[in-house]
Amino acid sequence: MPSVAEVITKVLEESGVQRIYGIPGDSIDPLVDAVRRSKVSYIQVRHEEGAAFAASVEAKITGRPVACMGTSGPGSIHLLNGLYDAKMDHAPVIAFSGQVESDMLGHDYFQEVNLVKLFDDVAVFNQVLINPDNAEYTVRRAIREAVTKRGVAHINLPVDILRKSSEYKGKREEIVPKVEYSVDFSKVKELIERSEKPVLMIGGGARGLGEQISKFAERIGSPVIYALNGKGILPDLDPKVMGGIGLLGTKPSISAMDKADLLILLGTSFPYVNFLNRDAKVIQVDINPSNIGKRIDVDISLPIPAEEFLKIEVKEKDEKFYEKLKGEKEDWLDRISKQESSTDTPMKPQRVAYIVSQKCKDDAVIVTDTGNVTMWTARHFRASGKQTFVFSSWLGSMGIGVPGAVGASLATNRERQVIAFVGDGGFTMTMMELITAKKYGLPIKVIIYNNSKLGMIKFEQEVMGYPEWGVDLFNPDFSKLAESMGFKGFKLEEPGEAESVIEEFLNAEGGAVLDAVVDPNERPMPPKLTFKQAGEYVLSIFREKLQGD
Repeated sequence: MPSVAEVITKVLEESGVQRIYGIPGDSIDPLVDAVRRSKVSYIQVRHEEGAAFAASVEAKITGRPVACMGTSGPGSIHLLNGLYDAKMDHAPVIAFSGQVESDMLGHDYFQEVNLVKLFDDVAVFNQVLINPDNAEYTVRRAIREAVTKRGVAHINLPVDILRKSSEYKGKREEIVPKVEYSVDFSKVKELIERSEKPVLMIGGGARGLGEQISKFAERIGSPVIYALNGKGILPDLDPKVMGGIGLLGTKPSISAMDKADLLILLGTSFPYVNFLNRDAKVIQVDINPSNIGKRIDVDISLPIPAEEFLKIEVKEKDEKFYEKLKGEKEDWLDRISKQESSTDTPMKPQRVAYIVSQKCKDDAVIVTDTGNVTMWTARHFRASGKQTFVFSSWLGSMGIGVPGAVGASLATNRERQVIAFVGDGGFTMTMMELITAKKYGLPIKVIIYNNSKLGMIKFEQEVMGYPEWGVDLFNPDFSKLAESMGFKGFKLEEPGEAESVIEEFLNAEGGAVLDAVVDPNERPMPPKLTFKQAGEYVLSIFREKLQGD
């Protein structure tokens, strides 16, 4: 009979789990050895946080379950930050944690941590495996829960249980009937037909539906604005697309929102309600019913997939609201292009993001870390409509960039260009995963915004009335550091050289790192507010959070 560890890998194989990220350790070595003999690829990271981040990003891109693992105690504790990213961005990740021998549980044994209790908040399924005969059932259920509930499933594995024999019945042929939706769209059509200024706001739930969204928006004459997870679904230069919304957004998007008489929320649960028009009629479409009405009162709720909603047949409007915003969008693009084309020194970070968007592949995968760097990608990278954008959208964790690029490159079988935008603070948190990328021949391109500051925190201190303090960074020579890990290193300081250096960097064979020295005083200003107003707005967010806590 197979061991429990072997049963686990058999179920992973059958379920289409292609990879497991992690680091070996005594309590999971039986599982590691079973992986060695299986068809599941093992990716050895340099820190378990990187394993969970890589798994999260791979799952976000493919929609398929991905696994990661950590040994007892500290190894599995390290997984948690990346797993919270998966939880909050609804990525199906299976986490295996090692555990001391079952007869030592409760003995305060070496590296004994109550991991089931620790993982309780992060996981949609959370169990310790005690009975070896339950191995197949438990793993199958964990995968099913992770996929259907779109989150993290955790199984804690005492090492002695992994070595025991277990029954294995094999995969059953499952027939999954297609869900048919029967929806009365008459009231939806009525609202759309009465509307003179409809606005379509899209989020992560609308991914992969660019063509359908474009046709629908064209018919109803709607401008399209997007939450962060909606970046790249449509080309940014499409005349209907006004850009992002919120602090990371654009002025024409805010203008469209302010003027709207009908707001259609498609696959988004945008949290910053101060940017939403409360006077407009609201239609919300979300496959998760609990998201509907969470942020703003809704006139029509549709708990269906975005794809089903876009099948609605509506009469084409003669007057297009988005055309009335053409001048505002042109003015906005002219305004930000001045930042992007500036040759002032120190170099503007906006220039780097814009030039990369002009020089990279049309179908590149863009992984962006958290901080000011998020602003530069969201606002200044002109999406082609074919690219894939990945952020730590809801957790907002620094450090996702490099391990995320590892997961993205493997998710696309190294066939698509993968670019990571990272700040110097976020990069140094997880830069060890460059070694992982080199070990597995992943040709990732990493762009570091090097301003020797924790830039967003500096901005937050300023707007809250505090002096800048504790945000200065002592940085190594990033290009030389990259070269020591087998990457090609580039350094960019002169704005006039940006185009040629970035082009050479992007076309470099294999992995490469660009150390882009940028202005530390460039503020991530909101699209419509003065610096004082921005401060007041950020303060209001902090007050709301404190009241909520």
